[in-house]
Amino acid sequence: MTDPIEIWPGRPYPLGAAYDGGGTNFSLFSEVAERVELCLFDDAGGEERVVLDEIDASCWHAYLPSVTPGQRYGYRVHGPWAPDRGQRCNPAKLLLDPYAKAIEGQVDWVQACFPYNFGDENSRNDDDSAPHVPRSVVHNPYFDWGNDRPPDIQLNESVIYEVHVKGFTAGRPDIPEAQRGTYAGLGHPAAIEYLTKLGITAVELLPVHQFIHDAQLVERGLRNYWGYNSIGFLAPHNEYAASGQRGEQVAEFKAMVRAMHEAGIEVILDVVYNHTAEGSHMGPILSLKGIDNAAYYRLVADNRRFYYDTTGTGNSLNVGHPHTLQMIMDSLRYWVTDMHVDGFRFDLAASLARQFHEVDRLSAFFDLIQQDPVVSQVKLIAEPWDIGEGGYQVGNFPALWSEWNGQYRDTVRDFWRGEPATLGEFASRLTGSSDLYQADSRHPGASVNFVTAHDGFTLRDLVSYNEKHNEANGEDGADGESHNRSWNCGAEGDTDEQDILVLRHRQQRNFLATLLLSQGVTMLLSGDESGRTQGGNNNAYCQDNEISWQNWDHLDEDLLEFTRRLIALRREHPVLRRRRWFQGLPIRGSVDLGWCKPDGAEMSDEDWDAGSAPTVGLFLNGEAITER
Repeated sequence: MTDPIEIWPGRPYPLGAAYDGGGTNFSLFSEVAERVELCLFDDAGGEERVVLDEIDASCWHAYLPSVTPGQRYGYRVHGPWAPDRGQRCNPAKLLLDPYAKAIEGQVDWVQACFPYNFGDENSRNDDDSAPHVPRSVVHNPYFDWGNDRPPDIQLNESVIYEVHVKGFTAGRPDIPEAQRGTYAGLGHPAAIEYLTKLGITAVELLPVHQFIHDAQLVERGLRNYWGYNSIGFLAPHNEYAASGQRGEQVAEFKAMVRAMHEAGIEVILDVVYNHTAEGSHMGPILSLKGIDNAAYYRLVADNRRFYYDTTGTGNSLNVGHPHTLQMIMDSLRYWVTDMHVDGFRFDLAASLARQFHEVDRLSAFFDLIQQDPVVSQVKLIAEPWDIGEGGYQVGNFPALWSEWNGQYRDTVRDFWRGEPATLGEFASRLTGSSDLYQADSRHPGASVNFVTAHDGFTLRDLVSYNEKHNEANGEDGADGESHNRSWNCGAEGDTDEQDILVLRHRQQRNFLATLLLSQGVTMLLSGDESGRTQGGNNNAYCQDNEISWQNWDHLDEDLLEFTRRLIALRREHPVLRRRRWFQGLPIRGSVDLGWCKPDGAEMSDEDWDAGSAPTVGLFLNGEAITER
């Protein structure tokens, strides 16, 4: 970089780095900055700084006609260092662009990555972090989508498959080795053939936003496998790319989506907008913390050195600030319009509703979603809780939204392990959970039914373990849920006792049949259809290895075929996936829904109230569907 860099004024919008075929516009938002430097890096790590002199509406910007895709860059923000007032600007720290579409590298976790000197959290560290942190990358936005169009599958028709990009493909032998564990591997014909033959309609990908492997995990030789540690809300995670990290990951992700759409499969992203990888006041300074800390994060009102945390991760994004809300909405729109995804599952969604303290279902975030002409038209699924006070909000999200139905999971688990339970609640879960959603003018598609998910036991482990076995996580068993509503069928873990194995096989089928024959949206955890086990680990968030990956050499082929038949049965019979609620009334001469005892007699009020009935019969009348 010996030639002078030509600098034009550029524009404040769009934020981020926007290549237009002739050069690149850069724009960064910061209300507190006093000076902003754009840092350009060459292949040898050499750095050249460009001062952004143009400022409009707190956006610092410039257009560089010489900059093309593949260019590595970052920012240094000069401004107030006053942690007690919530301000943490330090130009010694290279910062990722919050709007970067591609990111290269990971964090080295040396002292320079942190705002303080180790051993003194109140000090200021001025070591240059540039050699130790990731780089933002200018990407090429142009891609041939061909005739791509969204499958646009109705919620009641949906069978969602929660899957990890790497875990699903890392060990699959019919995917080329170089593509295993990548977007290219997930879009490979062998992977797509498996999904289509199974019968699923959508893949729900565990987080693919750029994320960071936590320092404490790296120190223990582990990794953040699940990816709930975002640092770039517009960048596909670079480690899942077979083709490279200089922007190639963007095109590879798009190619995967295009291949899924060609097969009639939707792509839903599990997104984490409630916190970032920068953590608490003891965490690193990688991006937002050094750009405009008080704008992007919720701070404790009477001591702004500390972060208000409803996520258990150290910080919570400040969705009450207009530019933070704008960043989230810009990210969502980008993934729909540019990356062609079909929907989102929002991690700890109750946290996004907290404008102040309480969970407010009419918060600004939900108002923006409702009004947005792009985001409001895709699938919106909430994990309807966080760890804050009043955070459990199953059944309380707005009409556009579907929810992970935690009450469905708990009730179905209790029923099949023989817990005394109200039979009426089990019946309600089977028929769409109208007690949670009907009063709100919502429909059965509001309930995303699941028995297992990434967080907890797999289905096979649910019927094989009474206790969690998380020793490999290195946390002395303190991590993971201790109340799993599981039943090992008579022996803990692996056993050769044939009667126990037969019972476990039957229990897995009981759960799958209940799930696939319930009204609402079905969500199946990847591998549950073929007997995947994690050896009793119910919190494998840090196990990027055979503990979590799908073992393609040991599939339960009988269970797999059983699951395929169940999904096909659901697809063939509209009464198993109704769009509207049952009325429980005679329609065309017969009831639309009927309940009976094992002897065929109709259930009475006394039978429902008995509370100990182990068996119930359900009649679904396909002739009594009122809509087309």
